[in-house]
This record gives sequence, C-alpha cells and structure tokens, in this order.
Amino acid sequence: MSQLKQTPSQTVGPYFAYGLCPEQYNFDLKSLFTSALADREAAGEHITIVGQVFDADGAVVGDAVLEFTQVDSEGRYPASRADVTERKFRGFARVGTGTDPQQRFVVETVKPGRRSPQEAPHVSVNVMMRGTLMHAFTRIYFEDEAAANEGDAVLASVPAARRGTLIAKRELGTGNAVYRFDIRMQGDAETVFFDV
Repeated sequence: MSQLKQTPSQTVGPYFAYGLCPEQYNFDLKSLFTSALADREAAGEHITIVGQVFDADGAVVGDAVLEFTQVDSEGRYPASRADVTERKFRGFARVGTGTDPQQRFVVETVKPGRRSPQEAPHVSVNVMMRGTLMHAFTRIYFEDEAAANEGDAVLASVPAARRGTLIAKRELGTGNAVYRFDIRMQGDAETVFFDV
C-alpha cells in the first residue's frame, strides 16, 4: 500500500519562500517586497524590529514567512505609488526566517505614528508557516508607548495577563533603536492572535 504525502495546502513547503520572497532565498526571481517598510530617507525615528518565531515545543521555526504593515510616523498609510516614491515609505514588508543564521526576522522601518487618539502606535503582522493552513494575525506594540497603549481599544480587549505577548521590548544598541519581538505560535506565553 502506498503512503500518501502532504499536499501543498497542508504544508508551507518551498512554495512561500519561492513565491513570496525569492531573492532572500537566492532564487532567480525578483521579490515584490523586501524586509524594509521604509527607506533611509523616510521621515521619522528609524527603528529595527528583530525576533524569532517559535513552535509549540519552543523550537525556532526556520521556514516562517512574515508580512508587516503599518502607518508612517505621521499616522498615514501610503495612498498611491507616487506617495510611496515621494515619502520613501511603503508601509509593507515581507521576510522569511530561513536565511538568517539565527533564523530571525529583521525588519527596517520607522516608528509608526498614531492613526487616531484611540490607537497606539503598532505594526500589524501576518505569520505563515508549516503546519498552519490559515494565516495568523497579530500586532506589535512598543513598550515605550505605555500611555498610548493604555488607551488602545484593541490592546484593551486582550486579557491583561496576555497583553505582554504583544509588546516589543527596546534593546540597547547603536544606530537605529532596536525592538525585540518574538512570536510564540503555541504553548507557554503564546502570542495573542486575532480573528480578522
């Protein structure tokens, strides 16, 4: 009797890397997006977000693909290609964890502003990886925005004991401010994910 193998919809396999971030994996295709949401010339405080994705056993996931979206430092999404060209801010990035020696994601951006007084600065994250048939959606908030975080309606909807899983910690370093944000798919300290 032959043994059936997983179908493409049951595993990430090579498909996400090949189709979504091919240059990062040295394929001969041009990536539509990079790991930078903003160019160096974009207005605002330039930051780096660094983290790893962990599975239920606490092992680092080396084949995750993450997408990041955010507003610029003034709280605006890009309105057109001309707007992106003029402001040097794309508001979208895509990165895989498989090519970094530590299997991290490293994202260059500017610290987001507030879209409204009821929203704290945040970055939206979409996680795709092996064994997940649907995207997992989460957010990154910043520990040095405590006052704004207190008034954020989405963050307030999360049980207080779990809010810390959505807060990026600022690390000491040189150059850009660096924020550490790890994503735990299951298990202890599982990251809060949202139904979107």
